[in-house]
Amino acid sequence: MAFDWVKPGDETLLVHIERGWYADLVNFVQDELPKVVVTLVIGFILLRLTGFFVRRLRRGADRLVANARRAAQLRTLSGIVRATAYGLIAAYTILQVLSAIHVPLGPFIASAGVIGLGISFGAQSIFKDMLNGIFILIEDQFNVGDVVKIAGLSGTVEDLTLRCTTLRDGDGTVYVVPNSQIATVANQSRDYSVGSLTVSADAAAPPEKVIALLSTLAVSLRADEAFKDLFLGDASVLGVDKINGREVQYLVNIRVRANQKDGVLRELRRRILEAFEREHIPLGTSTSTLIVNAPDPTATPAK
Repeated sequence: MAFDWVKPGDETLLVHIERGWYADLVNFVQDELPKVVVTLVIGFILLRLTGFFVRRLRRGADRLVANARRAAQLRTLSGIVRATAYGLIAAYTILQVLSAIHVPLGPFIASAGVIGLGISFGAQSIFKDMLNGIFILIEDQFNVGDVVKIAGLSGTVEDLTLRCTTLRDGDGTVYVVPNSQIATVANQSRDYSVGSLTVSADAAAPPEKVIALLSTLAVSLRADEAFKDLFLGDASVLGVDKINGREVQYLVNIRVRANQKDGVLRELRRRILEAFEREHIPLGTSTSTLIVNAPDPTATPAK
């Protein structure tokens, strides 16, 4: 190979450099490139295996309709396995590729250690997040799909990792809560829910009649085909709970499946309103409410 701008005495040096590059390229293709390809193939296979295992866990959770708690545990485990496995596979692949192309890992690891030591002083909360996340999983405090109240926020757990918990409240707002800020957990989805309904009636209605009517309505609601699978026991009408002037309050408790009390209570309220209207039982009014029956000014006066 000839270069017009090269002096005659430098041609030997250029030829030597060219041959050296060619030899290095041949050695890389023969020895190192297969290692890189094998590493990438192994990483791809591990990713596929992880995805397959995660999908199996989620399908198993979808099939556990009768065991909501076990299904939530499987969904939580699938998210943890996916995030952890992807991180480990990425780290393994990067290190193997760098080693195959002869990038010195010693200085890189030493620099990473020094940088990590400096970061650790300013990021101690990350360690606290992960440690608290491990205890949340071990103690089974809550799982994906549970309705909880943590760090002063309420909502449904959409995602749970070792570092943070993702909640979505009733209006669709998403909250990301670091696990280190979770000091107290109020789990509203564990095993069952208790729906409490306070019914207000006027003092003129006989208490025995009101209690019997509420009991009958609760029994008929449980016998309804649309609600019978939600009940975990008979409703309990506790009787007169409070008296406020002419207002008498009756307390009804219903034990239902987790996260199902709202729909049951809505239907019971509707049936109570219809039954009170049908039985001519007036609703109670507090002492701060004054009802005045005034004549209609537009009506024609009687002669």
